[in-house]
Amino acid sequence: MNKLQYYKPLDGVRGIAALMVMWFHFNWAGNSFLVRYISKTSVFGQTGVTLFFVLSGFLITRILLFKKGDTQHYFSNFYIRRSLRIFPLYFLFLGIYYFLVPLIYHLPNIPFGQQVYYWTYLQNFAQTFGWKAKGPDHFWSLAVEEHFYLFWPCLIYFCNLKQIKRTILILIGLALILRIVLIANGYPVFYWTFTNIDSLALGALLAVFEAENALMGKTNTAYVRAIAIGIFPLLIPMWLIFGGSENPVIQVIKPVLIFSAYYLLIFLVIRPQRNRWLKNFFARPFLTYTGKISYGLYVFHPLCYSIVATASLSRYLLVNLLISVAVSYAVATLSYYLFEKQFLNLKAKFE
Repeated sequence: MNKLQYYKPLDGVRGIAALMVMWFHFNWAGNSFLVRYISKTSVFGQTGVTLFFVLSGFLITRILLFKKGDTQHYFSNFYIRRSLRIFPLYFLFLGIYYFLVPLIYHLPNIPFGQQVYYWTYLQNFAQTFGWKAKGPDHFWSLAVEEHFYLFWPCLIYFCNLKQIKRTILILIGLALILRIVLIANGYPVFYWTFTNIDSLALGALLAVFEAENALMGKTNTAYVRAIAIGIFPLLIPMWLIFGGSENPVIQVIKPVLIFSAYYLLIFLVIRPQRNRWLKNFFARPFLTYTGKISYGLYVFHPLCYSIVATASLSRYLLVNLLISVAVSYAVATLSYYLFEKQFLNLKAKFE
């Protein structure tokens, strides 16, 4: 690659992922048919995290492949830039969650022994293996991404494209095996790094295809066709039949179907000279803006939802939803321009 192409529609894809998670986390309390139906469909929003993973795997891998020739600054620039993007808001919110919220709402302080897993990005291990921990529940996915950032640059740096592809296939198989092992021993498979690594790895595979100029190649096209014809149509029937049942077989194979579908989506968005209508949709200003502030939306929206619910501003569910989303957007916007951007501007020093 002579130049790292910027795909504006992927900002919109990130925005959709954030909206999906926000849709899922809203409290759909009610007994009407419409509310019960929406509550069931909101389960799809949970997969927005998987979309984040596939997208992150693609974007991070293509950056690493592009910077691979810079042997002097490859590791330092990557880790510094990632730290500037992730750490300030992450640790700010932990401070708000553990110290400011209890002070305002007169809640008991959480012992540091239960906080420590969140300060050290081990919360998803605690949630998987039942360690006593208390913190923002949705932060498990940030731990998964952080673990990915730790080892993935080394793999990209020391392996050629063929070896990277082979490793990706191994990781996909490993994640499948580990889901079976965890379920067999009574552990959840949703939170752990190594049962989610296949989502990130598959996104990385798409970046390798891009680096090989193979997005139009027969292998990738055949894989995408297999998803569209053989795998993707299974998702709706599975949701209708097994949704909420926690069927162990479904828990093993469902992630494969979901991240394959999102691989297909990202492939269609970045594929050269194809699917202009899809690219135009994801490039719409509202979605790209949502993608720009998506980190703040993801971090703050559960707290915003909780504050709005505590205030009891309306007895109408739709009104509460609109207020909750509006407050989340306002807080995320302030976070981005008044706080996050101060650190993002420093990234230019480590190009």
